[in-house]
Amino acid sequence: MVAAFLFVAPAFSQKARLKSKAVAKPIVFAVLDGGKRVDPIVSIDGTKLVDFEIHEGSPSKAFGAEYYKPRTPYSLIFGGAPDGFVTIVKSNVGTECGGGSADTTARPLKAKLGALVMGLATNVKMDTNVSGYRRRPTAEERTEIEKLVRSEFTKNGASTTAVKNLKYHNLTALDVDGDDKAEFVGSYWIAPTSNERRLLFFIAEGDANGKIVLSMSDHSIVKPDDVMSGEVKDLDTGVGHELLLDVLDYANDGVKEIFTIGQAFEGNNYYVYQRTDGKWTKVYESYNYRCAF
Repeated sequence: MVAAFLFVAPAFSQKARLKSKAVAKPIVFAVLDGGKRVDPIVSIDGTKLVDFEIHEGSPSKAFGAEYYKPRTPYSLIFGGAPDGFVTIVKSNVGTECGGGSADTTARPLKAKLGALVMGLATNVKMDTNVSGYRRRPTAEERTEIEKLVRSEFTKNGASTTAVKNLKYHNLTALDVDGDDKAEFVGSYWIAPTSNERRLLFFIAEGDANGKIVLSMSDHSIVKPDDVMSGEVKDLDTGVGHELLLDVLDYANDGVKEIFTIGQAFEGNNYYVYQRTDGKWTKVYESYNYRCAF
C-alpha cells in the first residue's frame, strides 16, 4: 500500500499545479497615442463590469505583472470588431507619471489611429467573423446633427451668435446593434467668450421615422475657476472633453456598449454607456491617476 501511494502522489501533485495556474481575467483597455499606449478601463466578470485592483489611484504592480508582460498581444477593437493587435512593450506601472499605462505597438488591419482617433484593446474572446462599422458621417448627416447641436446649446442658454461657430473634436458613425443603421457619437464645443467654454457630448440615432435625434446628451459650462491651470483655452485641444474610444459587445447580447474617455489634467476618466429599453445610460465609470499637474 505504501508503494502504491508513493507512485500516485507525484501525478496528483502535477495535476494540482496545472489546475492552479492563474488565467488573466477579461479586461478592456483604452488604446491611446496612436496605438503607442494603453490604459486599463474595466475588468469583466461574465456579463458584469467590475473594478480592477487599485493602489493610490492607479493599478497595482501585481496588475502590471499580470497584464503587461512584454510581447503580450491583445485584440485591437475598432468599430466594435477585431482589427489587428496591440502588443505590450513594457509596463509603466510604478514609474513617474506612468499611472496604470503600458507602452505598446499597434498593428491594425484597417484602423488609422491618431491623437483623437482611439480604440479599445481586450483579451475578451471575440468572434473574428464580425465586421467593424466605424466611419465619418456623410455631409447630409453632419448637417442634420449640427442643427440638433446648435439647438441643444441654445436650449442650455447659449446665444444665437455663439452657436454659429461650432467646433468639434469628433463625430463618428457606428452601428451598435448590427442593423446597418448608424448611431453617432459626438463631442462639440463653442467659445461664447474668451473666458467660457460650453461642451456637448452626445449620442444620436434615428427615431422610428428615421429622423436623427439626440438620444443622450451632456452639456457643461467651463469657466477659468473650473480649470486647474486657470486657462479655459487649455480645453481647446481636447482635455476636459468626453471623447469616443470605441464600442464593444462585452456581454454578448447583440448590442455594443459605448466606451469613452474624459481626458483630465492629472489622469483619465473612463465611461461606459449601455442602451436599455431604448435609452442610453452610463453604467460604469473609472479613473486612472497619472501624476499631478
